[in-house]
Amino acid sequence: MTQLDKKGALAIIASATNLDVMAQSIQSISDISAETLLADPYPAFDRIRAIGSAVQVDAANLILVTRFDDIAAVEQNAATFASTNPQSLMNKFMGHTLMRKDFEDHAVERKAIEPSFRPGTAKNHWAPIFSKIADELIDGLNDQESADLFNAFAAPMASLSLIQMLGFQGVKWQELADWSQSLMDAVANYSNNPQVTEKGLSAGREIDDAIDAVLPHHRTDENPSVLSSMLHADKVQNIDQIRANVKVIIGGGLNEPRDSILTTILALLQNPDQRQAVEEDPCLFAKAFDEAVRWVAPIGMYPRLVQEETVLGDTRLPKGVQIGICVGAANRDPKYFDDPHAYDLHRSPNKHLGFGRGPHFCAGAWVSRQMVGEIAVPKLFKRLKNLRLDPRAHPVERGWVFRGPTSLPVVWDK
Repeated sequence: MTQLDKKGALAIIASATNLDVMAQSIQSISDISAETLLADPYPAFDRIRAIGSAVQVDAANLILVTRFDDIAAVEQNAATFASTNPQSLMNKFMGHTLMRKDFEDHAVERKAIEPSFRPGTAKNHWAPIFSKIADELIDGLNDQESADLFNAFAAPMASLSLIQMLGFQGVKWQELADWSQSLMDAVANYSNNPQVTEKGLSAGREIDDAIDAVLPHHRTDENPSVLSSMLHADKVQNIDQIRANVKVIIGGGLNEPRDSILTTILALLQNPDQRQAVEEDPCLFAKAFDEAVRWVAPIGMYPRLVQEETVLGDTRLPKGVQIGICVGAANRDPKYFDDPHAYDLHRSPNKHLGFGRGPHFCAGAWVSRQMVGEIAVPKLFKRLKNLRLDPRAHPVERGWVFRGPTSLPVVWDK
């Protein structure tokens, strides 16, 4: 090692040592309510981000990480910030899914589902199916002049599409939507509401029955569905792996496209100049979707478990604590996004964390882009003439662990 190299190494060690010495203990906030987070978490996220890299928020019963740089660092260091987490509510309600595994265990199970989510499969196999579903749903609106797009379009669009992708038979879209919501509520149930717990467990049992009903078919008929991919993988998945990973796909794979459909529509209706831009150049619908996922991340928070005492940013974290990775906050970090609370489909660059980062980058990203940005939203604007927000009722957005419109009343001209 040269003298210069030695000086550089010593400087790095000194810097790391000083950072470790200067790191603050975990700060705490007790005056942010659970309702505040559900109604509009972004002012709270701004406040948390200003306080520290990791802040205990009593209403969430969790240490929240809200800065873009810190979340990027966590996602690149699974050895210290593990997805594998015995404390995770996901384990209780879904089983040990690939979302709560790291390294080889995660890679094997992700590889088993990837054939169903590849870009080519999305474009060549799923897109025609999604297109047919969207057209049939819009056909059903032809004799109307108003609707709440949550139940009239987005929820059935996402649910019917996912039923096809999973390879379920005889399951109604409302059933799958109810299962998904029950599971998502349960894994976000940090306040331990017993009714939410029971609904989550009941949904899990019903999903197991739906899986068992179609396994014989998919064992003998190899096809692009998720269940078939699992059964015909290089390392065939056992029943516990299949059940757990189907449940996690039902959660994110329904809520995420449903909520991003609604958020994209809402954003365009609230920004007439950008709505005009996509209608003049339909290729921009893809950017409209991508910006919607940044603006309101459908999956806004997920946990990690600290495996050893460490310093994250400016905060010392002890071994064994659970932290909440708030990508919904990181996607509005002013260090990376100008005017972060504004929706801007022309935003460039737009390297958001709405689909995560690293090994756990969302497997369904390509499918969501196809379904939402290429098919569902463009078809709706094209076929419903003069689509606009209903002046008689306001849109409603809820959530922070999972966030999106829960009601989107609109009107159009017949």
